[in-house]
Amino acid sequence: MLIAIGQIADDAGTEAYVVGGFVRDVLLARGNDKDIDISIIGDGVTFAKRVSNEFSGSRLSVYEKFRTALVEIGELKIEFVGARKESYRSDSRNPVTEEGTLQEDLSRRDFTVNALAVSLHSSSLGEIVDLFNGLTDLESRVLRTPLEPLVTFEDDPLRMMRAARFAAQLEFMIVPEALEAMHKMRERISIVSQERITDEFVKIMAAKKPSIGINILYETELLDIVFPEIAHLAGVDLVTEGEQEYAHKDVFKHTMRVLDNMAEMTDNLWLRFAALLHDVAKPKTKAFREGIGWTFYGHEHVGARWVQKIFRRMKLPMEAGKYVEKLVRLHMRPMALVDEGVTDSAVRRVLFEAGEEIDDLLTLCRADITSKNPRLIKKYQANYDLVAEKMIEVEAKDKMRAFQSPVRGEEIMAICDLPPSKTVGILKTAIEEAIIEGEIPNEHEAAKNFLLEIKDKIIAENPLTHREKARIADNE
Repeated sequence: MLIAIGQIADDAGTEAYVVGGFVRDVLLARGNDKDIDISIIGDGVTFAKRVSNEFSGSRLSVYEKFRTALVEIGELKIEFVGARKESYRSDSRNPVTEEGTLQEDLSRRDFTVNALAVSLHSSSLGEIVDLFNGLTDLESRVLRTPLEPLVTFEDDPLRMMRAARFAAQLEFMIVPEALEAMHKMRERISIVSQERITDEFVKIMAAKKPSIGINILYETELLDIVFPEIAHLAGVDLVTEGEQEYAHKDVFKHTMRVLDNMAEMTDNLWLRFAALLHDVAKPKTKAFREGIGWTFYGHEHVGARWVQKIFRRMKLPMEAGKYVEKLVRLHMRPMALVDEGVTDSAVRRVLFEAGEEIDDLLTLCRADITSKNPRLIKKYQANYDLVAEKMIEVEAKDKMRAFQSPVRGEEIMAICDLPPSKTVGILKTAIEEAIIEGEIPNEHEAAKNFLLEIKDKIIAENPLTHREKARIADNE
């Protein structure tokens, strides 16, 4: 494919180079990337149209504003751009681009390892253009900017987020002068759109070891701007029961370990976000109690209430936010089952509240084990094994996973001659509670008979409101 594109460039009298991450990843032997960037000395859009015409079945998308075009050929996505200079104005969130030379095009890139180009000319096919010692930095596994870091980050502040992202993805070290520039330039990130910032943060979260990128954001104080709730976890101590009296463990460091634990267990991005946010409200709920140490009573409920606000601000999917909110709210519950002796009713309640997310909840709990004491790790894992076994037993017997009341709202209204009202919800909750407590089996006939027994008492204690009565009159 690339050889064919090189031939098209030769026929058109145009210089074409493969550039950027594709070149880097090929040299690092990192997977088989389907996204390829090609820099054209001249008009990239015109050349992309020519390439698209040469390949039947290809799809062409043109972005005239940025002088780029995307050609999709099968699974390949090839972006063509004319060699350019690019910078941000001091008050703009969008880059200004101008035509430039190959050297200018490579110099405007974020890091030297991404500033490598490979010629597609038949006379120099495969030759690497390395104007900024990117090959040396690739071998040394360091991230360095082609120009002075302050210039590179001034031109495009998002590159500071990309530095943290590449450090996490590639497990490379950022050179000290770049880290210092990121700290100095951190406020400039505010001109970048939230969507672009979030996209980079999500990529950090998807890395093999996300803590690498988040720690860099913390050290440069970018985290205070892009995710202040996580930055504020630093310096908050917690007591680790059983290790030593009033042992101190920084909540930020603990959260990073939980996140990395989770990353070892799953690629589920939102389960990783649950790990990141599970203790987010500990600074808000922190209190010291003599004889106990630092406590954080209710942090799971406060943190759960924050999740939707955080997801809305960061423009993350709100449906995923509901999933994360549930896990944050429930993450203390499985360990509490051990303390309660794992009674059937307690297990039913957690199964009822967690629903289909029960397995993910237990995964979060296991990721939350960060003790350095092997004996404690073994003890906590054994406790969760016990809880999991009990859940399997109860679920098989009572069918509590994704539980819904056997008698639904519509049937309750028909049996009790009620309109849609608060009373219907109270009756439905009473049925659910009876099943959870083991008073009746999770079966329709038993639930219906229970409803017939309790309906008169509950209706008497919860009479219809004037508005609900008016609704009946209107319907009549």
